[in-house]
This record gives sequence, structure tokens and C-alpha cells, in this order.
Amino acid sequence: MPYAFIQDVPADENIYGRIRELLPTETPTGLITHIAVKRDGGLRYIDVWETEAAWQAFRDDHLEPVVEKVLAGIGIPHSHADVSFEMLDVIDVWSGAAI
Repeated sequence: MPYAFIQDVPADENIYGRIRELLPTETPTGLITHIAVKRDGGLRYIDVWETEAAWQAFRDDHLEPVVEKVLAGIGIPHSHADVSFEMLDVIDVWSGAAI
């Protein structure tokens, strides 16, 4: 069964863009879809992964080190205190062409 979540972060499009620039350009192993949208107070990520282990590997090996580097570069402490995370029960995934 796919592993999916919603994550709300207090970041803006500029911070997101800096992070994406430093992540690998190829699709991470196990990623089915990643959507980043604006919301009041920051951004919301909606992710679907083949497995929780695939998400954790990407997060630990790539995402967290890059987020740490970007935030340190603009003087923001890397804290998860203002991040909300909610797991989702996936019943279907239907993906189309990327934007």
C-alpha cells in the first residue's frame, strides 16, 4: 500500500526553490507524486510514495541535509516545531502529465 502524507511548513516559494535546486534532478526512488501548494502561513506538501521506507530514505539521505543547508544560509534554525504532518489513507492514485 502506498505511503502518503500532508506536510505544512512555514516556508515560502523562494525557500522551496532553493531547496529544489539542490535536490537530485531525477525522480527519487519510490516517489509516486509530490505536490507543493501555497497556503496561509507557508506551503503544503502532498506526497505519495511507494513505501514509508522509500520516503524515509529520501528524507534522511537528501532532503534533511539540503533543508539544513538552505535554512542555515538564510539564518533560519532548522526546526520541525512549526511543521505539521498528517498521514493519509490512500485509496487511489491517478497521475497525469507533470506541469
